[in-house]
Amino acid sequence: MPAPAPRAGALRKNETECDLRVMRMASIGIIANPASGKDIRRLVSYATTIDNNEKVNICKRIVLAAQGMGVSEIYFMPDTYTMGHSVRYQLEDDGVLEADIHVLDFDFDASAADTTRAAALMEERKLGCVVVLGGDGTSRAAAKGLRETPMLSVSTGTNNVYPAMMEGTVAGMAAAAAALMPEPRSCCIRDKRIDVSINGEYRDMALIDAVVTDDQYIGARAIWNAQCMKHIIVSRCHPATIGFSSVPGVYETVEDTDDYGFAVSLGSPGRKAVAPIAAGILTPIEIRSAQRLPFGQEYRFTAESPHMIALDGERELKLFPGDRAAFTVRRRGPWRVKPREAVAAAAALGMYKR
Repeated sequence: MPAPAPRAGALRKNETECDLRVMRMASIGIIANPASGKDIRRLVSYATTIDNNEKVNICKRIVLAAQGMGVSEIYFMPDTYTMGHSVRYQLEDDGVLEADIHVLDFDFDASAADTTRAAALMEERKLGCVVVLGGDGTSRAAAKGLRETPMLSVSTGTNNVYPAMMEGTVAGMAAAAAALMPEPRSCCIRDKRIDVSINGEYRDMALIDAVVTDDQYIGARAIWNAQCMKHIIVSRCHPATIGFSSVPGVYETVEDTDDYGFAVSLGSPGRKAVAPIAAGILTPIEIRSAQRLPFGQEYRFTAESPHMIALDGERELKLFPGDRAAFTVRRRGPWRVKPREAVAAAAALGMYKR
């Protein structure tokens, strides 16, 4: 039988620093969404804006830290802002680039499908880790293309429950550690996800929240009007998160390690509260009912009028009168790198010694 995976930061007795030097050539991927943090919610709240120039700077710090740890190849998703090319040219001009930077070659259309395809291609190339810059929606799109490759999500979007705020240098170190260590899952968590079915057919998934709204049109895609929300299903929630998962979060806290999700229905009469569904704004809500969702248990809803289902903040699915929607929480999400554990494990493995 194979030996059990060590805890984060633990060394096997037969591991040596030499083992790290003879490991496979390490490579990582970077998916930077140029559209993240630019949706309609910027107009109705006070959210931070991270422009594409700053995203390039974050990517440069990721590349420099990763190559300093021993990563030799880095693959970028192609995009309309040509961030991968900008990173390479600027670091070459500065004379500090040592790793080989590649930009994946495929036709792209500036949609979420680009992110999903790039993630799938990176997994096909067996990269050691994929770093994703964006919000919840970008992380969701990347997760749809990954099965086994660890993912590290860095917040540069609007709804930022799933990705973490972190310095690019730390992100590069953590991604490199995951790519280099023999047991990367020792510093990862297998995340939950919400599977969505309509009339018995699987249609899509969300990482953090699925919201049923009265909106009848996709429009700008990003959902922001709390008065239209009827049901919220979450994989995790907390009152300190900005976004729709904060609504059930003011009722009960659900952590990423808990083996269940949560669901609320909204409307009057109900329990009155306020929740930070957008940056700088505490929005009045009324919770009519709330329940935990054990893994595999469906939360069902039958549409009596047209509705939309928003997944991780983006309107994605239409419901027509009579449609039966079902939401199921499972631990089938991506393997997410926990950055502090990864950089600590790297120290225990001697990756910083020279």
